[in-house]
Amino acid sequence: MIRYRTQKPDQGALPNNPSHDWRHNNERYPMLNQARASAEHLSPHDQAEFRRALGHYPTGVCIVTAHHDNKPIGMTIGSFTSVSLDPPLVGFLPAHSSQTWPLIAKAGAFCVNILADDQSDLPGRFAKRDADRFQDIAHSRSSLDLPVFDGVVAWIDCTLHSAHEAGDHLFVMGNVLTLSVVRDRPPLLFCRGAFGGFVAGT
Repeated sequence: MIRYRTQKPDQGALPNNPSHDWRHNNERYPMLNQARASAEHLSPHDQAEFRRALGHYPTGVCIVTAHHDNKPIGMTIGSFTSVSLDPPLVGFLPAHSSQTWPLIAKAGAFCVNILADDQSDLPGRFAKRDADRFQDIAHSRSSLDLPVFDGVVAWIDCTLHSAHEAGDHLFVMGNVLTLSVVRDRPPLLFCRGAFGGFVAGT
C-alpha cells in the first residue's frame, strides 16, 4: 500500500487562465472556432454514430464509493483515468444527471474500486437508480474508511481536488492519498456494449 501527501487544489489551473484557453486565441487557432461551432450540437443520427464510434474504444470499469449519512454509496464509472504523477491525480467524468455524484462531492472523499474481469455483475447494479446497491455485496474498508469491494484488482483513496464543466458531464479530479493492488487478476473492460477481460498478445 502506498500513501501520498495531500495536495492542495491548483489555483492556477488552466480552465481559469484565459491565456491557456484556445477559445480566447481566435487569431492563433482560427479553424478551431469553426470546428467547435459545427460540433456543439449533434443531430440524433450523429449522436448515435458518435456513441458507436467511441464504443469501439475499450475502457476500464470501476465503481467510485463514498459515505453519505453514514451509509455506503457508489456509482459505476467508465471514464476513470490517470491525470498526473506529480502530484498524484486521477480523474473521471460523472454525468450532470447523476444522482449519486452530488452526494460523493458533498462527502469530499471517495474510493475508486478497480474491478476484476469476474465482477461484471457489479457495474449494472451500481448504474441503477433507486436500488439498494450494496445489498449482499461483500466489502471492507479502505484507509479512509471507505467501501472496498471484495475481489477488486486495486483501490485508490482520494479527496476531491476539483470539478470542471465538460459538456453534459463534469470532469472530476481527485488527490490520491492511498492506493493498493490487492489481486493478481485481469481488469474488467467494456467495449462495444459488452463486458470482458484483457488477454495479453503473444
